[in-house]
Amino acid sequence: MADPHPPSKKLSDLGLRFASAVILGPLVLLIAWLGGLPYAALVLTAAVLFLWEWFSITGTRQISPLALVGQGALVVLALCHVTGHAEIGLAAILVAAFAAFGLGRFSRAGRWSAEGILYSGCALFALLAIREGTGGLLFTFFLLFVVWATDIFAYFTGRALGGPKLWARVSPKKTWSGAVGGLMLAAAFGVGVVVVAGAWAGPEAKPEAGLGDANRNLWIWALLAAALSIVSQAGDLLESAVKRRFDVKDSSRLIPGHGGIMDRIDGLVAAAIFAVLIGVIAGGTLGDPIAGLGLH
Repeated sequence: MADPHPPSKKLSDLGLRFASAVILGPLVLLIAWLGGLPYAALVLTAAVLFLWEWFSITGTRQISPLALVGQGALVVLALCHVTGHAEIGLAAILVAAFAAFGLGRFSRAGRWSAEGILYSGCALFALLAIREGTGGLLFTFFLLFVVWATDIFAYFTGRALGGPKLWARVSPKKTWSGAVGGLMLAAAFGVGVVVVAGAWAGPEAKPEAGLGDANRNLWIWALLAAALSIVSQAGDLLESAVKRRFDVKDSSRLIPGHGGIMDRIDGLVAAAIFAVLIGVIAGGTLGDPIAGLGLH
């Protein structure tokens, strides 16, 4: 039987993935560095596309009251956040999720829609709160590099070493060797971001910028990077489970070689939500959750 994925096809896909990453990666970093409205617009666009793909996968019609409620709530959340009323925006997401469940007549389909609204809304809230809080620029870069390193090195380590599958029923290609390799390199890259940022800022860096005393807590950054890497991989598996549940290969074909926006940011949204959650539990606020981790 012929290989359904011949080497030439795999190399072509890898080339597309690399080209897309080379273009999109620096653009995302630039917008994250700028912060403010450009960053809010980028994250809102990603959240809207994420929810659009979630609806497509789970069978919710895009032009329906249920879908419009969800997408509208994301816009409300972003507007509330940039105007200093983030808590109101988060409440709007909760109301929209419940409304979607009701509009779906409290059915299984309505539940899937409500879960998508909650997930994309919490992701949008988390990514905005992280960037605008204490040390927001550093932590945003840290988060991005940890997630990207996890994805890249899990892929190449898994291909090189092979071995037992991580969760064969959900994602047949992922291996334990890839998961461990991704975790280790993500921790190294996360610490590297902090070290480089500290060296670049110099001893005169202001503590509120998140760079001044970062190097004193490198072991905490390393543990946090490892935890975020694990959660990132769990988010990837969650999306794979949802797609398998609905017999879908890619969330869309939006990004050449990568699939859809969900396929690219599934790990990022899970890691961002986790970071905000532990930050709040540790004593941070919804407006500044990462301050609770005491990294600066």
